[in-house]
Amino acid sequence: KNPDGIKTRTFYKILTELVSTFEIHQQNGSRLGGVHFEMTGEDVTECTGGPQDLTDADLKFRYTSYCDPRLNYAQSMAIAFRLSELLSQSKAKVDKMPARSLS
Repeated sequence: KNPDGIKTRTFYKILTELVSTFEIHQQNGSRLGGVHFEMTGEDVTECTGGPQDLTDADLKFRYTSYCDPRLNYAQSMAIAFRLSELLSQSKAKVDKMPARSLS
């Protein structure tokens, strides 16, 4: 919650957690099996930061969630493009790894 008691998340923290997860999997020779984000195609103001640089002051304008704060359309697209980059990098590294014997 922010200082006003509104349940929110910061875009940059979500993005940092995503990147860290990929790094941890890479260090351990495993791969990420999936992700889940609360998101909407609407222009909500429930998560701060991101391409629109939303602040705590913006939350009052279009906060409509009854549960968890959702990424809005611009934040969702930015996460999707970054996730695509991470998956491409991860695949390139896996393709370079020597094949393992299944026996």
